[in-house]
Amino acid sequence: MSSPLEKFEADRATKLKRIEALGLDPWGSRFDGHQPIASVRSLTVNEGDPFQVGPRVRVAGRIRTIRRMGRILFLDLTDASGKIQILVGQKQVDDRTWALCDCLDLGDLLGVDGHFGATKTGELTIFATHLHFLAKSLLPHPDKWAGIADTEFALRHRYLDLIYNPALRERALWRIRLVAHIREHLNHLGYVEVETPVLQAIAGGAAARPFITHHNALDIDLYLRIALELHLKRLLVAGFEKIYEIGRVFRNEGISPKHNPEFTMLELYHAYGDYGTMMELTEALILSCVDLLGRGRQLQLGDSVIDFTPPWKRVSYTELFRHYLGVDWQDTQGVFQVAQRHGIDIAGKERDVVVHYLFEEVIEDQLQGPVFVYDYPASLCPLTKRKRDNPEIAERFELYIQGMELANAYTELNDPVTQEATFRRQLAGLPEEESMARMDEDFLQALKYGMPPAGGLGIGIDRLVMVLTGSRTIRDVILFPLLRPEKRASERSM
Repeated sequence: MSSPLEKFEADRATKLKRIEALGLDPWGSRFDGHQPIASVRSLTVNEGDPFQVGPRVRVAGRIRTIRRMGRILFLDLTDASGKIQILVGQKQVDDRTWALCDCLDLGDLLGVDGHFGATKTGELTIFATHLHFLAKSLLPHPDKWAGIADTEFALRHRYLDLIYNPALRERALWRIRLVAHIREHLNHLGYVEVETPVLQAIAGGAAARPFITHHNALDIDLYLRIALELHLKRLLVAGFEKIYEIGRVFRNEGISPKHNPEFTMLELYHAYGDYGTMMELTEALILSCVDLLGRGRQLQLGDSVIDFTPPWKRVSYTELFRHYLGVDWQDTQGVFQVAQRHGIDIAGKERDVVVHYLFEEVIEDQLQGPVFVYDYPASLCPLTKRKRDNPEIAERFELYIQGMELANAYTELNDPVTQEATFRRQLAGLPEEESMARMDEDFLQALKYGMPPAGGLGIGIDRLVMVLTGSRTIRDVILFPLLRPEKRASERSM
């Protein structure tokens, strides 16, 4: 016994053959000169006789609804810019075009020539004179009102969700606008955009597990980059003074509402600057993105209203630790006692590792922001310059909004001797076969040729768009988030 889906497919396949029998290509061909539907809707309307001659127009799009009333067929057609009603009257089209109307299904792609006007009820309408069949949809589309109710189905059929979920589509468009705006903002400030390798011999620039691949011709293992940092710093050595890259990075780690293994990072460097320079830039850049939204500087994000009015709050790591945990992070015994009260295992862990766990578990969620947290424990920041008057503190800040880290910036460490020592401490104890245990000797050599003092900044683009669009999960702002492969029917039955 065939399933309802199989019956739908069979019916549509029959219509495809009928289209061919009419002498038409069911997969269409080049269709020049069509106008965006939004542009057509902006034309002057001549109301009155629904079949009067108005401006001649040509559009293309997907059929969203079909309604037949005797010798008149009504269609709703959508393209990337909007929706419009199409009226096909049997007397106004040739016999083949009218025969084609019996072969149309929801989801089919159609080109329309006709005259623009309005019906007696005022509905903006294209009165068709000719239809051009552009592509057959062989599978049924979701209900036009309910859309896709099954979240799993929607994620696995993102192309359908983007058709029938206007909010998802609008978030995708806002992401495109925001990334373009960021580039424009940085270019205006004199930064130049560069590209650095995605495949790298050493996975460096962050403490993260990489994805490993193999280059057959060279017979070597390579890693998808986990950060942009070390190659961009080589360009500082090369004489580039203000540079940025917006690129994909890959971390072989978990998936959560705030994490995707593949994500987009903005990373930039400013020679002769420091983390103060980066703080000023970060506030101005994100504030310009907020202004681009055009909704004011107080944004509803989830259940909270976040006020982006500058200046943004700035508070030191030390102050936060004392305020929320009642202990100084440099007090080893006090830190361990507090960690045990919070159920954190301290066995075999160094104090500053425990400090980091405490900050993530207890403090981060309290930071509604926007708030700059600055001056981190130096041991947590192997690529960061230390304060001259206190080498236990690194000149680093992170920007938090709604308990989520959005930006990370340093005064960059450009002393090759100190850099090598911090690398060695960071890698100590890791097994030789561990991909993260290898030191980037070439980067250290580059530093020895002289890298200017600099400020560096990283901003997670996915998280930034997530915050600015009020999205609850990072997958809502990624066109194709990573999913576990779907089981085939044969596997599900086992």
